[in-house]
Amino acid sequence: MLRKVVQIGLLLVGGTLGVLFLPYLFTLSTFTSQPMIDNPFVAAVVGALLLFVLGIFIVDPIVNFIKWMEDLLLKAPIFDLLFGTIGLVVGLSVAFLMSYGLSSLQIPFITSVLSFLPIVLSILLGYLGFQVGFKKREEFIRAAQGMRSSAPKKKDGVEVVVQSAAKVNKILDTSVIIDGRIADIASTGFLEGVLVVPQFVLTELQHIADSSDSLKRTKGRRGLDVLKRMQTDEGPSILITEEDFADVAEVDLKLVRLAKSMKGLVVTNDFNLNKVADLHGVKVLNINDLANAVKPVVIPGEEMHVVVIKDGKEHNQGVAYLDDGTMIVIEEGRSQIGNTIDVVVTSVLQTSAGRMIFAKPKNGKPAKM
Repeated sequence: MLRKVVQIGLLLVGGTLGVLFLPYLFTLSTFTSQPMIDNPFVAAVVGALLLFVLGIFIVDPIVNFIKWMEDLLLKAPIFDLLFGTIGLVVGLSVAFLMSYGLSSLQIPFITSVLSFLPIVLSILLGYLGFQVGFKKREEFIRAAQGMRSSAPKKKDGVEVVVQSAAKVNKILDTSVIIDGRIADIASTGFLEGVLVVPQFVLTELQHIADSSDSLKRTKGRRGLDVLKRMQTDEGPSILITEEDFADVAEVDLKLVRLAKSMKGLVVTNDFNLNKVADLHGVKVLNINDLANAVKPVVIPGEEMHVVVIKDGKEHNQGVAYLDDGTMIVIEEGRSQIGNTIDVVVTSVLQTSAGRMIFAKPKNGKPAKM
């Protein structure tokens, strides 16, 4: 079907070109005095036949090119097509206005090339407009979001100014999406602004969800479910960006580069990514830091009632856990494994990876139940 459409199109183009240009050839030949030959109908038929013969050689390349363009457009994200089309329309509009303006000038050179000038301007400015709209789509989106968020809001007749911190793009990494706590934090309203999910993070999530390992597959699917929940729940808006860095292989470095490009910050619970971002001067919101900050404060000398679960790494140590998962390392606690004892906190170690409490038995004996 496509092949027939291309052939019919070539016949129409050939007939049109024949009507436009063959009369000039007839005036230079001996056929000028022949009315049966020197007329538009004969010119259209001759032009159509010439392009039909030429089509035997060019139909297949044209059909293959159209199919390639069709596949490319179907795979392209909707925002790429939207902003590219807007840029194309703007470029063609500018080309039309320029052609109309130049046509009013009585300049011999302009008049002689006026028939080709609209075509050249349309192709050139249309291409430039499409490229600008396609490649600058992220900046257009951020500018629109910035205008929307910077507009003053009114509540009960009082104007409320949106804080600049809410305008900062917050870029999510793979680990924090799989972790899932980011959705709960966003739903509470403590996390404002735009949450950015890069396409390369989505690709990594998809690879994890398609893994042959059942544990990885479960984590990947949970991450995709978390993103779907965040898109449907009330809270910060989710922006999926196609911006990528082909010269960088590591996802962590891509996140850092993207944060610099968007002048945003990275949201993660990955300790190593936290350090890499700090080295590059990129601000980080670590979910583990937030979780540790809201844990109950434990001070040296405080007494606790715990169950010794297992032995520790060092000699004669026991390990217990609080309800929030905080590890308690108990000196001389190995002999009390399986028992409930009272301990006294000796010190607390706080890091981005978590909180660790060191304690010793209050009396060295199991507590009475």
